[in-house]
Amino acid sequence: MKFRIIVRKEGVPDQTRVIEAASRFAVYDRIQKEGGFVTELREVRGGFKLPAWLTITIGTGVKRAEVIRTARNLSAMLSAGLPLSRALSVIERQSGNKYLKAIITALFESVKKGSSFHEALAAHPKVFPELFVAMAKAGEESGSLADALTVVGVQMEHSEELVRKIRGAMIYPSIVISAVVIIGILMLIYVVPTLTSTFTQLGVKVPLATQIIVDVSNFMVAHVITVLLGLVIVVVGGIAFIRSRPGSRLVLAFALHLPVVNELVRETYAARAARTLSSLLASGVPVLDALSITKEVVGGNVFGAVIGEAEEHVRKGELLSASFAAHTKLYPILMSDMLSVGEETGKVAEMLKQIAEFYEADVAEKTKDLSTIIEPVLMLFIGTVVGIFAVSMIAPIYSLSSAF
Repeated sequence: MKFRIIVRKEGVPDQTRVIEAASRFAVYDRIQKEGGFVTELREVRGGFKLPAWLTITIGTGVKRAEVIRTARNLSAMLSAGLPLSRALSVIERQSGNKYLKAIITALFESVKKGSSFHEALAAHPKVFPELFVAMAKAGEESGSLADALTVVGVQMEHSEELVRKIRGAMIYPSIVISAVVIIGILMLIYVVPTLTSTFTQLGVKVPLATQIIVDVSNFMVAHVITVLLGLVIVVVGGIAFIRSRPGSRLVLAFALHLPVVNELVRETYAARAARTLSSLLASGVPVLDALSITKEVVGGNVFGAVIGEAEEHVRKGELLSASFAAHTKLYPILMSDMLSVGEETGKVAEMLKQIAEFYEADVAEKTKDLSTIIEPVLMLFIGTVVGIFAVSMIAPIYSLSSAF
């Protein structure tokens, strides 16, 4: 196989080379023997290839499901007695994702050079979250890395499943609203101008509502490209704003004031916080470190602020449940009560796991109920939009008929 690599040596400018080797690991060994190290490695394949400047990669190129699978596979191989370096080598060969291959290769090289596994993981924060790194560190220190990887795989899988169910409940309304918007735009561009020309020719006086629709239609017909570009900018800008920290906080604040959605949001964050904290504590991570990592997992919002407050309370020697008890409008009261019982019995991790399982099941059930509630609301929305449009455009036709 041929590989294109960038080699770095001390006191020498970076060099781009193409070499042949049996595998990626052979490339690293060869360059290491030459006194340098590889900063970038790509396999050279035959056939047509797009220029590098045309290749666009969104995010890391590694899906969360692939990270979960990697954790599970590593755990299984380590439990079977394989050394970590050998297990990483097997995963690198099995992976069909070139981005994941490159990352696993980098992990292999770091471990081979004597670096700890969690330090190698920490070099890729966009792929391996802080939770993954902390669990790996705890596993290495306790000599139970396989068990730690099993736990982190389960934790990430539960978290991903929770998000997937909520997204699934939102797919139907998103499709319906998008269809209404697209049909509305098409009618304003193609249908309304035909009716408008008829009204103009017959000299019909249209009401205010109809005139507004006609004016919007005339503008859209005269500036079709501008309107479409504006729509794309609004959609892309809206998504970018929602994903930003201020935007996500605004959406969260709005969601917490909605009648049915607020309970779903509270329980979702409670499940995520409880599952993460339980996994970390069960793996032997110190309480303060576990709280700090959980705060990052929950996010920089009001729910994360409560975790930060709990961290300060624990640092002062106070109870962990105190902060959750003081914020029952965010975290359900059951969480603080169960935590209090866990502190009394010395089984905080077990109680947190039970909390997570309870709220994960409850959220799954409520997302089904949410779909049932959304359907009539959407029907009312669609009926209102169609009704306003129909009345506005049919009213002039009736006035025209009465004139005749």
